[in-house]
Amino acid sequence: MKTMQLNKLMFGMTVLATVFFFSSCKSKKEAVDYSGLGTEVNTPCSDEEYHSDMTHFRGTGIGEGTNLASARRKANLDANAMLAASINRTIKSVTDRYTQDITVGDANEFAEKFEDLTRSVVNQVLNNVSTVCNKTFEKEGKYSVYMAVEVGKDDLLNNVSSQISRDERLRLDYDKMKFEQIFNEEMENLSNERP
Repeated sequence: MKTMQLNKLMFGMTVLATVFFFSSCKSKKEAVDYSGLGTEVNTPCSDEEYHSDMTHFRGTGIGEGTNLASARRKANLDANAMLAASINRTIKSVTDRYTQDITVGDANEFAEKFEDLTRSVVNQVLNNVSTVCNKTFEKEGKYSVYMAVEVGKDDLLNNVSSQISRDERLRLDYDKMKFEQIFNEEMENLSNERP
């Protein structure tokens, strides 16, 4: 009996010593020195509130030039390109997942037709983009324009549903509830991608 208690005590002490040994061996993280990189820049119109979230797709852009109109046009093009890329990537993911989850006669034909339709909807929606941030700076005759644009998720969903309702073939295989569920999951993923 005493031998068994002694063995338990020795085992407990061995475990405790091992834990102590390994915890003391952990290397401490050293602070990273960024001083050689220069001064960190806070870019206007790119804060957390200007990233895509559960309700809106957003894009940001920067334009520079000696002509103010040209700098604004560059910022607008840059922001819209980023917005379009985000929407297209999300729509592609939704379409891929949706076509895998439903049963249709010719899945490839359905997926192709569905992608064409959603691409058309994206182009329409991009004509109704709202500018949510626009800041202009001038220094020594050079303009810097920072811009953020957005489009509502619901606008995109409503347009997709409206277009599908006009296409007899797609309408037969379209499950609005399933599509919206997948779309909302992808919006959550997009929202979590923040830098």
